[in-house]
Amino acid sequence: MIPKEILKKIRRLEFSTRHLVNEVFGGEYHSVFKGRGMEFAEVREYLPGDDIRSIDWNVTARTGKPHVKLFDEERELTVMLLVDASASGAFGSRDRMKREVAAELSAVLAFSAINNNDKVGAIIFTDTVEKYLPPRKGRHHVLHVIRELLYHEPRSKGTNIGAAVEFMSSVMRHRAVVFLISDFLSTGFETPIRIAARRHDFITIRLFDPLEQTLPNAGLIQIHDAETGDIALIDTSNERFRKSYFERNHQRVSSLENYFRSNKLDYLALNTTVSYVEPLEKFFKARAKRVR
Repeated sequence: MIPKEILKKIRRLEFSTRHLVNEVFGGEYHSVFKGRGMEFAEVREYLPGDDIRSIDWNVTARTGKPHVKLFDEERELTVMLLVDASASGAFGSRDRMKREVAAELSAVLAFSAINNNDKVGAIIFTDTVEKYLPPRKGRHHVLHVIRELLYHEPRSKGTNIGAAVEFMSSVMRHRAVVFLISDFLSTGFETPIRIAARRHDFITIRLFDPLEQTLPNAGLIQIHDAETGDIALIDTSNERFRKSYFERNHQRVSSLENYFRSNKLDYLALNTTVSYVEPLEKFFKARAKRVR
């Protein structure tokens, strides 16, 4: 059972995101994902007119006769939310922390899915998988998913995106629409994501706070790395230091974006200090046009 005070907050979140769910995703949801999920049905012998790209070469070699794979278009989608709950998500220079934005984004996606009678599941991770909620249908299940995203207390502080993606690949045998929501302050995830994207419709959303990328001129300040616990005193009045800090972060982000681009992965960066509605709407409308 969901406590009344928590249920009230979740329902307020549902109400506040209703316009985005109904107006933005109401008409775009199936346009964005239609035809992307194909379920393997069977193998049969090749017939004249069959698409040669559907030939199953393993069966063909084993039988000595050409065979093709047949697929059925999935009537329903499975949406999997991979949400980073590491300690860096507790950062926010304005009104909201990255973790709060991640939960709200997840709510928008989850409510959109159930409005279309699709399944929703979630994986909450740090440097290990901390919570797995198998995909199910229904509003009650989505309320449970949102509650976990809002109130889960992480046991660890670090981040291991690769381990979370590998876990998802092991439990999701059939094709799913996967949303990976993280600040991507991690390494070693490139290969697991590339492998997972071969089977699943993989969408990456990077959350960032501008203060993480550009330091203000504020003199001596003490900084604390939430994930490692390291504390350092830095002089932000030093222009050379501020420039070096910016360039390191710019190089990290550029490398990340080049990776997504070169592997043809859907990628969206969202600034957590401003509304995500417009960039999210543009992203999905552009994606809908591309897959039509």
